[in-house]
Amino acid sequence: MSTLVHLLWIPLVAAVLPYARIGFIARDPFGFGRYASGFVLAMALVQVAAFDYGEPARMQQRMNEPWISALGVRFHLGIDGVSLPLVVLTALLVFLCFVYLARREVANARLLTSLLLILEFGMIGTFLALDLVLFFVFFEIVLLPMFAVILLWGGPGRRHAAYKFLLFTLAGSALLLAGLVMLGWHAKTFDMIALAEQHGRGLSHGVQVAAFALVGLGLAVKAPIWPLHTWLPDAHTEAPTVGSVLLAGVMLKMGTYGLVRIAVPALPEGAAYWAPWLGVLAAVGIVYGALACLAQTDLKRMIAYSSVGHMGFVLLGIATLTPVGLNAALFGNIAHGLITGLLFFLAGSVKDRYGTGDLSGIGSGMLARAPRLASVLTFACVASLGLPGLAGFWGEMMALVGAYSPARDLPRDTFLVLMAVAAVGAVLTAAYFLRLLRKITHGRAGTGAAVADVGAAEWASWTPLIVLVLLVGLWPKVLLALTDGPVRALIGAGS
Repeated sequence: MSTLVHLLWIPLVAAVLPYARIGFIARDPFGFGRYASGFVLAMALVQVAAFDYGEPARMQQRMNEPWISALGVRFHLGIDGVSLPLVVLTALLVFLCFVYLARREVANARLLTSLLLILEFGMIGTFLALDLVLFFVFFEIVLLPMFAVILLWGGPGRRHAAYKFLLFTLAGSALLLAGLVMLGWHAKTFDMIALAEQHGRGLSHGVQVAAFALVGLGLAVKAPIWPLHTWLPDAHTEAPTVGSVLLAGVMLKMGTYGLVRIAVPALPEGAAYWAPWLGVLAAVGIVYGALACLAQTDLKRMIAYSSVGHMGFVLLGIATLTPVGLNAALFGNIAHGLITGLLFFLAGSVKDRYGTGDLSGIGSGMLARAPRLASVLTFACVASLGLPGLAGFWGEMMALVGAYSPARDLPRDTFLVLMAVAAVGAVLTAAYFLRLLRKITHGRAGTGAAVADVGAAEWASWTPLIVLVLLVGLWPKVLLALTDGPVRALIGAGS
């Protein structure tokens, strides 16, 4: 049996144990969550150690067993250079969420622990699944737990935000299911490896265009891509800190991962048909997200809108249909997960100290009141705006390079315009983050109450992200060496 199964059964079984009336677990559910998620992280690191880096494009540790024989659906799992970084990112962020929750008083901690572990099960399963139906099942498993996290532990507007999240994502799921069934039915297989190897052979142009539209729309809701993003700011603003971290750090990546893993390789003619339109949506989203951030007065809402812009760069990379562009998208996914996860941790800590996320309520002078907190916030902001040497730079730069030279059949003049628009968006990104820092970190501290600086649990949950943002930024090859081979295989670009 593949060792990948351990990444799935451990969080699934652990999600039940908080209700088993076991002494230690009942007394400290979050402590148990740290142990369980830490074990999953250890198993993910085992996969890192066991991975054959000489063949990152080869699907490794495969498990392929019958599941729903009447439909030809199989329980098919595997890991390659595309999915390995996302699995590790997921395991890391869930573990850090439990570290962050240490010694915090949270109502119904047992239920929150169970929901976070179920989320981990669904998110990791999505990145490991190699059957279209299995992918869809894992893709859907995360919806209800996140809905419950927002609804039960969110802010004053949590009910509206939770139901808006659920309705949007369910609508996207219906489109996704229709597209996956159309693809599998006409290709006569649900095997994602076989579909990628066929590169659309046996599928008519009309089927490819229609299936890509359905799959793309379904995945775009989860990403989310402008203009299907409107559930995101409300969900992030009202969600508790750990909900926002996992939503931004992992769940948004499930949509763009599906485009790279399924839609682009299995439906190449559909991808080529829709690519210019994807590029237009990406460029508009980049600029729109930046302008929306400039208008925000709430810290979490501003970070949420920044995700719209950053995921726009990911989509722009995918739209180029080139190895450079798709590598940019995968790199941007990981960088965004690390940086935005850190930003939402920071936003939660700022709100805990100041009692508000409103920028005017926070006031100025954080560097004087809580210098370590302000310094980490500054680091996260400059990483997110794309400072060279930090993780946020490479994905955006490579997406622009990919747009400068898109795939042969795509209109280069159109993509040059999109590149220029995206570059303007990158400048605006720097503007809103610098505005944020000027507003709350600089200036006089004022006469308000003293603010506690960074605590031990916060350092423990933030330090791994800070280190990885530096590592990936200074040594981008650590990711690109993993993703380049699989990307070339997925789009049939050879070596």
